[in-house]
Amino acid sequence: EVQLVESGGGLVQPGGSLRLACAASGFPFGKFAMGWVRQAPGNGLEWVAAIEGGGSTTFYADSVKGRFTIAADNAEDTLYLQMNNLEREGTAVYYCTKYPSERYSKEAFFEARGEGTQVTVSS
Repeated sequence: EVQLVESGGGLVQPGGSLRLACAASGFPFGKFAMGWVRQAPGNGLEWVAAIEGGGSTTFYADSVKGRFTIAADNAEDTLYLQMNNLEREGTAVYYCTKYPSERYSKEAFFEARGEGTQVTVSS
């Protein structure tokens, strides 16, 4: 059974940083593309970032490019999202996602999602 468990969310001031983690189990972690999506209050899901299996290639939404970094630790089966220079618009529940193949494409849709971790950016 695929399990994705997020952690690391919290309250941070604008301009601050947080690192989210996602502990994955139930599948060969390094063989699948992984990602993060978020949902702000009253909005739908927004794709944030993705990383291909093996961690060779990363992808980012324009809204976070240059501020967020996605990374995968294949030895620990853990996905990370380092978020720097957070903006109030970053307030959302952040979800870890698993894609059905090793490669990522814009047309891909995730097949599994965790329960999420809340990030609140406020002064």
